[in-house]
Amino acid sequence: MRKIYPNAAAALDGVLHDGMMICAGGFGLCGIPERLIDAIRDAGTKDLTIASNNAGIDGEGLGKLLRTRQVRKMISSYVGENKEFERQYLSGELEVEFCPQGTLAERCRAGGAGIPGFYTKTGVGTLVAEGKEVKTFDGEEYILERGIHADLSIIKGWKADESGNLIFRKTARNFNQPMATAGKVCVAEVEEIVPVGALDPDCIHLPGVYVQRLILGAPYDKKIEFRTVREAA
Repeated sequence: MRKIYPNAAAALDGVLHDGMMICAGGFGLCGIPERLIDAIRDAGTKDLTIASNNAGIDGEGLGKLLRTRQVRKMISSYVGENKEFERQYLSGELEVEFCPQGTLAERCRAGGAGIPGFYTKTGVGTLVAEGKEVKTFDGEEYILERGIHADLSIIKGWKADESGNLIFRKTARNFNQPMATAGKVCVAEVEEIVPVGALDPDCIHLPGVYVQRLILGAPYDKKIEFRTVREAA
C-alpha cells in the first residue's frame, strides 16, 4: 500500500467532502498539521466540524479555515487567542461545543479504541453537563461523554519511516496521538521520512497501522504565539 504522497493536496485527494468531521492534532501552534490545513483551505471544503484542542490564532493554524468561513462547528477546550473565532461565535455564525481538555483527549482516544462513551466527574454541575446522562457511582455523580470518531484525522509528526511508523518531538506529541486514531483515515505530515528499519522500535509513538497517508512537510517556519522579550533598560 502506497503511503507517501508528493504533497498535502495529493494526500487529501478523494478524502475531503463538505460537511465532514475532522480531528486535528496540535496545541496552540505547536505540532499543528500546517500543510494539511492549507490544503483544506485551498480545496474550499466547507461546513466542517473540527475537533481540536483550540482553533489556532488569527490567520494561523485552524484560524485560516475560520477566516475563509469553512468551519461550521468547533469542538474545543480553549479558544481564547482567536478574535475571529470570538466574532463568529458571538454573531451566531459558528457553533461551538466546549469540552474540558482531558475529556476531549479521552473522547478521541475512546473513539479510536471503539469505545462509544465513558463516565467522568469533569463538568458535573456545570454547563458542560447540560443535556448529558448523569449516573451515580459510589455516591458520586458522573456524566456520560461520547467517544469521537471522525471522517479524517490530520496530524503532524517529527519523523516517520516509509511505512508510517511515527515519532513526535517533545510537546508536539500533545493531541496528535489521540487524534490520529480517531479518524477513519489518518493523514500525517512530518519533518523527515527515513527508510523502514531506521527508527528504534521502542521509540515509536504511533504505529504505522494508524497512518494511511503521509507527506514530507519540511521545511517549516517555527511560529511563536507570544513573543516575550525583556523591556529595554
